[in-house]
Amino acid sequence: MTVQPPMHWEHHPHNPFNWPRWKKWMSMLTSCWVTFIVGLNATSITTAADAISSEFHLANEIFEYNFFAVTAWNAAAAFVPLATLPLMETYGMKFGFLVAYGLFTIFLIPQALAQNFATLVVCRAIAGAFGGTLQNCADGIASNLFLHHRERVFPLTLYTFTLLFGVTMGPVLGAIVEPLGWRWIFWIELIIYGAFAPVVLFCMKETRGPLLRLKFMPNEASPVVSSDDSETLATFKETIARSAVLLTTEPTITSFTLWSAFAFGLVFISTQSIPLVFSDTYGWPSYTDGVVQAAIGIGQVIGLLACTLQNRVYTRSASHNPDSPGIPIPEYILHLSIPSTALALAGGLFMYGWGIYQSHWIVLAVALALIGYASMVIVTAVSIYITDSYAGYAASAIAAVAFGENIFAAFLPLAAKPMYVRLGYQWASSLLAFVALALTLAPVILLWKGRTIRAKSVAIKKMSHSHS
Repeated sequence: MTVQPPMHWEHHPHNPFNWPRWKKWMSMLTSCWVTFIVGLNATSITTAADAISSEFHLANEIFEYNFFAVTAWNAAAAFVPLATLPLMETYGMKFGFLVAYGLFTIFLIPQALAQNFATLVVCRAIAGAFGGTLQNCADGIASNLFLHHRERVFPLTLYTFTLLFGVTMGPVLGAIVEPLGWRWIFWIELIIYGAFAPVVLFCMKETRGPLLRLKFMPNEASPVVSSDDSETLATFKETIARSAVLLTTEPTITSFTLWSAFAFGLVFISTQSIPLVFSDTYGWPSYTDGVVQAAIGIGQVIGLLACTLQNRVYTRSASHNPDSPGIPIPEYILHLSIPSTALALAGGLFMYGWGIYQSHWIVLAVALALIGYASMVIVTAVSIYITDSYAGYAASAIAAVAFGENIFAAFLPLAAKPMYVRLGYQWASSLLAFVALALTLAPVILLWKGRTIRAKSVAIKKMSHSHS
């Protein structure tokens, strides 16, 4: 009788990298779908701004107090994942995901039943805490399931699309449902989330390799969980601090967060500027403003197609990478995003501002589509660049970027109405366009000096050392 040699974890069937494609994509697509439907809840309420202001007697002449219902959601979605995502990296993705999904769904009920604005804002903040955690899981899941850069690039692109498309199409859902009354926006969402709860329960698998290794190969030492309480506490503190450290000490993450967050924030600014521009210029009723957001969504679909070309250039760079042969050069993901920022994003903003002198609204719709296209290309490039450069701590690095994105989404739109009223529609959009042009410097510098900057990165050196 021959004794079988022990199987190494690298070849073990329970290692997520070795799962069959259908099993990998089942978890990945579940996470992407949840990212999309959670995004609907973030912004669908903006369409009902007038109805909510009227019911709760909010004065919105200059400052849009009703937007605090969105600000609360995004602010919580910015801060809470800084703690929850690294903890899920350490203690398990599946359990955290299911708990967050369940609590997020439950907190739709008090949003629908809120009898005053304060209750609505508090419940929105709690929903944002769980929603932000769910939205930002997909990036870490992609890193857990797809070992090679070339197979990881499409899942990350799809994740970015569902993230952006969800928050963009929220006002469209709101516009369709709002004639029933604003509370029905939440009831319809409750039906959607409830209907997909069994799918999430069945399809979401534990993707964290070190935890599965501990479960299926308990005799091997595991680097993740320690029985020593003091070590567990140290791990807990480190995981919470990791995202904040990356955001404040890594210039690449800091600058790319600003760039990506601005593009992401523009989707939310549009929920405030579209009602002003279209109601004032073209006399459209308020609930139709939500439908106009679909122009940004169309642009994002075009951006998704453009990203497949950007990804092809990126994966082909693996054949001539001098540092790590066979691995794509991170800077090659930036080629399309630079002209997209300078021409589509800044150009779209200029067109949106000055296009009101044209007689037809289609000019402004095209401008919004350009902004949507650029936002998709930029956020995808940042997501892939950061994930591949900081692969060891992908979820923590992306949590840092997501923090910036949600902070911009929470607070930039609060300034949108005062800015558009005081500067005028043309110059308010032009100011945003000039910011877009300035932010183009971040990817230009990375494309030019990225290799040198990565070589000096303390975090990358530390990860390389720990993985060697």
